[in-house]
Amino acid sequence: MNLRLFGDYKNDASKYVTSQDRPFYPDYLEDAKRLYADVFERFGQLLSEAQSSIDLLQRINLIGGDLRIQMLRCFRKYVSPMTSVEMLKVKTRQQVIVDNFGPSFRDLSDVRRLFSARPSDDEALAAVLWEHHDRGTPGYVLTEEFFDVFEKMYGHDYLIAGPRRAGADVQLATVLPKFAKIVPADFVILRKIDTAPLVVGFAHYDSDRGGSQEDDRTGGNQDKVEKIMAWAARRRIPIRVLFVNDGPGLLLGSMWTDYGRLETNNIVDDELRVMVLTLKMVSERLSRDWLEGKD
Repeated sequence: MNLRLFGDYKNDASKYVTSQDRPFYPDYLEDAKRLYADVFERFGQLLSEAQSSIDLLQRINLIGGDLRIQMLRCFRKYVSPMTSVEMLKVKTRQQVIVDNFGPSFRDLSDVRRLFSARPSDDEALAAVLWEHHDRGTPGYVLTEEFFDVFEKMYGHDYLIAGPRRAGADVQLATVLPKFAKIVPADFVILRKIDTAPLVVGFAHYDSDRGGSQEDDRTGGNQDKVEKIMAWAARRRIPIRVLFVNDGPGLLLGSMWTDYGRLETNNIVDDELRVMVLTLKMVSERLSRDWLEGKD
């Protein structure tokens, strides 16, 4: 195997990382206030109608779509900072949340007083919600750019399946025969002529990362690899796993070293079963032989 490994790029890592343009503060505030005006108005209406903070949560959960999620973000800020939006948005757990956290909810009369003291287009809260709204954009840009590069290089012979930007993950159980684990992927690369799956892919843009988050991410990645490779070994299929990672967060802490180890720990019989790429490495490292398991 003559392929240059991800870890070999460490001394020049900054040259291979892509930084995306992000909006400056406070340039986006006017857009944020316009975007969340209806959310604040509706939240105020429910505040006036609710009988208690618990009743407020129950009324919010009767709302559908993205408006409900934004209302839950307001609820968390005003009423229950101890809970997460991920926790709150699961409707079936509403009673569990009430039982466990209801006693710590801020009293509704205080919430009404504090909400009414804020401007109707609360700039501070709008900015907070905007950060959530904009959080997934770098990842969407990364996957879209990778799809574009891949299709330009190999689109005649291979199909890349998955959401180009936002969209549902690819559940491997629907793509890999008799794959019994729950492993959502960002994309799968298939051979066009027979639709055989060749590569399972994951993409992530690290704008910032450090501490325990590093261990969580790389440990989680290895767990995905082990599940996929166990399936491939049973069926004697030379499937590969590709991690498309980018962003300045890769330069922090031990991230680059950890991703390099993810590759080297999965070299079997001189075959690189797992590859980690930034966008700037795609044309240099992602070969047809690697896709086909012939490197």
